[in-house]
Amino acid sequence: MRNERGTTLVELLVAITLVSFISVGMLMAMRIGLNAMGKTNEKLVANRKAIGVQKIILSQIAGLMPVTAGCGSLMGPKFVVFEGQPDHMRFVSSYTLAEAARGYPRLLEFKVIPGEHDRGVRLVVNERMYGGPYMASALCTGMAPPMEGVAPLPVFPEIEVGSASFVLADKLAYCRFIYRRTLPAPEFERWIPMWPLPDLLPSGVRIEMAPLDPDPSKLQVLTVTAPIRVNKWVLGPYAD
Repeated sequence: MRNERGTTLVELLVAITLVSFISVGMLMAMRIGLNAMGKTNEKLVANRKAIGVQKIILSQIAGLMPVTAGCGSLMGPKFVVFEGQPDHMRFVSSYTLAEAARGYPRLLEFKVIPGEHDRGVRLVVNERMYGGPYMASALCTGMAPPMEGVAPLPVFPEIEVGSASFVLADKLAYCRFIYRRTLPAPEFERWIPMWPLPDLLPSGVRIEMAPLDPDPSKLQVLTVTAPIRVNKWVLGPYAD
């Protein structure tokens, strides 16, 4: 009998099956690796966003400018352009999202609004052009009736949220503003939910926030406490 060299059909099928198994294994390993890399990138982006939000808020409050104006006109009752309420805040700052500290001052309007599908809340901010005392005077629509021991407060229009608004934080369980009022000894300070003084600025602002769905594997948006360095009587006279 003579010897016949070659490959049988069974050997060929076995070889094709082995190559298929190896290819499938390599594809599965690549898919798992790509998914892991994608999840890692998502966590890094989320962590950077959480850190960036806190830095932005701190920089915006640190850039607060002690702007004064007259209600309705330059000759109207004087007030400091600062509005502090539990769910919104308004002031002029030299730091903005669009131009950081390199651009012109902007009128910043922070507001807490309902989240998407009414799940939690979100914090948004408007950056409006600041055109000087004339624009600030036009913002005041009147003076509220004075309370006991407190000067009349200016009345500002409602903050409108639209497509130009920036979302600073989303999917929050809650978000509220609290203001630090400096007091003489022995109390020294008091945190209040609304700023009641039209001629002074708070010495600090606290924005209390908490995530709606806490995730221990990610950095979360937390409470931000920012000091305000302007601590003089803004409407008072300047001394030489």
